Amino acid sequence: MLLVLCVDLDDDLGRKAGFSTPVIGRGPVEEAALALATADPEDSDANVIFQGLHIYDELDGRGESVEVAIVTGNEDGSVSASREIGDEVDTVLASLSTGEDVSSLVVTDGAQDESVLPVIRARVPIDGVRRVVVRQAQNLESMYFTIKQVLADPETRGTILIPLGILLLIYPLALLGMLLDYPGVVLGATSTLLGLYLISRGLGLGAYLDGAADRLRRSLYAGRTTLIAYVVAVALVVIGTVNGFETIESAEAGGQALDIPLTASAFLFGSIHWFAAAGLTTSLGQITDEYIAGRLEWRYLNAPFYVLAIALVIHAVTGFFLDELTLSYLATAITAGTLLGIVSTLTFAVAETRLSERSTTNAAEYGD
Repeated sequence: MLLVLCVDLDDDLGRKAGFSTPVIGRGPVEEAALALATADPEDSDANVIFQGLHIYDELDGRGESVEVAIVTGNEDGSVSASREIGDEVDTVLASLSTGEDVSSLVVTDGAQDESVLPVIRARVPIDGVRRVVVRQAQNLESMYFTIKQVLADPETRGTILIPLGILLLIYPLALLGMLLDYPGVVLGATSTLLGLYLISRGLGLGAYLDGAADRLRRSLYAGRTTLIAYVVAVALVVIGTVNGFETIESAEAGGQALDIPLTASAFLFGSIHWFAAAGLTTSLGQITDEYIAGRLEWRYLNAPFYVLAIALVIHAVTGFFLDELTLSYLATAITAGTLLGIVSTLTFAVAETRLSERSTTNAAEYGD
């Protein structure tokens, strides 16, 4: 028996005509074709189904054993769609009450639907493939599918798009040094934007940005305090950075010669308290969210104390290098920072252990 399989990878039949699949038999298949053509006369999948009916009638008229069916995937058109088509092919084969060997003739509307051929071939031999497309659009569809596959393949993106994007960025960089007129600036800006786009596609940044936007949206709707904490922390880091550079300028204005270590020390001395405030803000925001979600553990409470301890030590060391703080202050600060970290760690570890033991005891008593 020859099984004529009409493939609709993105399930236009279900989405547009409301048909559940698989559809088996000439009558139901013809009804589905008419419903899809009525719902969307421009849909190429309707042509696929009519072609399947044409092949069925031609073979049946010659007295051959033949059956026709429609199998669909889903609108994602990815691995899950191929799996659904495989499941529907299994259903069609199970419904065929024949003792003959079954082979198939697959009817599709283009290269994208033909990507499921290995899935079908794993279940039933394929005698042939009939592609049904509008003649004027055949080359265009193949080219579109090829470009889509290139952009979707991470290896191809990395080997082709990234070098091309870098080459396009070279030209606007050259324009900056040549100070050309307005048309040149426009051309350079356009090339820059195109190059940045190709690099982002090559690195797959689009999916990352989409995921970040989705996480941001969920955070807004969920009322997460970390979102506010991160905004405040960014502002504090900016203020700290500015204050660090002002400290460097003040040290240089005072006649102090600054090499690289002293410059770094001046920057940290002027900015570390702002950075510590940013760290405290984010850690407290994270602790609040973990508590609200019921996932808070005692050791999470160490974070604010660690931030304070580290900030205290850095402030003392950099101030000592700049001759702003004395050796006794440095020793006291290092000792205090070390003790703060150790005491907080031991305190919360003991609290967590005691709480765990109490919960175990209560559970045992309740079980008894």
